[in-house]
Amino acid sequence: MVILLTTPADRELVITRTFDAPPARVWEAWTVPGHVREWYGVSALTTTVVDIDLRVGGAWRWGQTAPEGQEIVFSGTYEDVVPVERLDYTEVFEQMPDADPVRVTLTFDATPDGGTALTSTSFWPSNEIRDQALAAGMEAGVREQYDRLAEHLKAM
Repeated sequence: MVILLTTPADRELVITRTFDAPPARVWEAWTVPGHVREWYGVSALTTTVVDIDLRVGGAWRWGQTAPEGQEIVFSGTYEDVVPVERLDYTEVFEQMPDADPVRVTLTFDATPDGGTALTSTSFWPSNEIRDQALAAGMEAGVREQYDRLAEHLKAM
């Protein structure tokens, strides 16, 4: 499956990937902590935190720890939850606590062949911050994470 990262507008980043699983299964893999622990992040790190309070106003927090102990943790608040269709949430990199949050809309669209087109549309505080994240290796991390999700979906 091909993953596509684009920057179609100021402060915007769109990530799209199709998975060979129906939207309900992709939704479950994305919203149930036991599933997220199996695929989240990159394989070189250990997933140590997966907290999900899946409701409008509920908080989420996902994180990994490097072998030398460095934590990489993201967190935010769910702003809208439409089961099996869409999640709207904020996202903050906790190691930069003063940064403005990124606003994300994640959609789970059925494809004609029974799969799911997962699209993440994020709006960043500035083009500079978005571009710094991309330059820091975000694309490689996203690709690996989505490959891990695809493998987990096969096992569900």
